[in-house]
Amino acid sequence: MANFPKLIPAFTAHVVIDPPTPIGPTARGGNLVHVAFIPNTGFIRSEPGYPIQLDAVFIHGVDNIKVDPDGTNSRLDVQSAAKDQLTGALVRFSYTGTIAMGGAAGKVLTGTSDAATTGFGEAFTHVVFETGSPALAALQDKVYAGSGRFILEPGKPVTVEYKISEVAA
Repeated sequence: MANFPKLIPAFTAHVVIDPPTPIGPTARGGNLVHVAFIPNTGFIRSEPGYPIQLDAVFIHGVDNIKVDPDGTNSRLDVQSAAKDQLTGALVRFSYTGTIAMGGAAGKVLTGTSDAATTGFGEAFTHVVFETGSPALAALQDKVYAGSGRFILEPGKPVTVEYKISEVAA
């Protein structure tokens, strides 16, 4: 397996979301769904030992999800901002990705009555960070990939948990 990249555990993110709001079919096919982050909830935190320290709370965010015309996958397009509790810096946290709609994750996104907490393996992302903070500037020079799951607890909003890794040589 020489020359393949390796993954270095970097961050855990919890994105607390409002229920999805359908926008409707798009001119190019598929359905568009708007999912807002609940402000000042959720976080992104460095894993122990990761050299870039981040402990941020999401202050804003939205996921515009486009469901493929055949319904098999959803395409994620997330734009958000978080405030780092360690430096006070603002960080733009964005990602694109896919979610397989045929399993447990699809049940969560469609609001099926038997939806439940999912495992990892149906949602994958490519994460990008941007910031004006010199202390966090190294975030912008790395490639990150994430795997997600949905956490459902009675009486609480849905949380999307991502395990995010740095892609390295």
